[in-house]
Amino acid sequence: MEILDGFSFKEIVTSFMVLFAVIDIIGSVPIIVSLQQKFGKIEAGKAAITAGAIMIVFLFVGNKILKLIGVDVNSFAIAGAFVIFVIALEMILGIEINKTTEAKAASIVPIAFPLVAGAGTLTTALSLRAEFHDINIICGIILNTIFVYLVLKSAKWLEKKIGDATLMILQKVFGIILLAISIKLFTANFAQLVLNYVNF
Repeated sequence: MEILDGFSFKEIVTSFMVLFAVIDIIGSVPIIVSLQQKFGKIEAGKAAITAGAIMIVFLFVGNKILKLIGVDVNSFAIAGAFVIFVIALEMILGIEINKTTEAKAASIVPIAFPLVAGAGTLTTALSLRAEFHDINIICGIILNTIFVYLVLKSAKWLEKKIGDATLMILQKVFGIILLAISIKLFTANFAQLVLNYVNF
């Protein structure tokens, strides 16, 4: 039961919120609806489970890949902080840097990957390992997977109820949250790198 030793409700909530903001599934509702119109019924369960599996696998395999190429978690976390920073600017300023809107297949591509479990999400998940215990990040991923499933199942209803103006406000709010998180992630890991490599 060692995996449960680091269990923390606070870390679970934080992991969920960080990943939720990066995934931005609410902001992607218009894209999901357009894909549904283009390809017909979206297999919500298949897409959500696939996205969750990709994130959890990368959470562990990604670290092994880093060790193989000689990159420590702190350095990767700083790189992840820059990615999150760019995503936050994208959300706040309303610009598109790396947003996939075209598709050649439904459900798994492009919904599970790269819309949900994209480069930003995978980088963020791995970056969180520098701060939080694995069990808490996994719980955050599972909660997001459930939320993604619910959104995919009710995409049309959400679009009618929420509206474009509310979607835009939500994007701005989560963008600001992400911006603050990216700065915290950068400063914490940069300080650790200084301690590890600089001798005073």
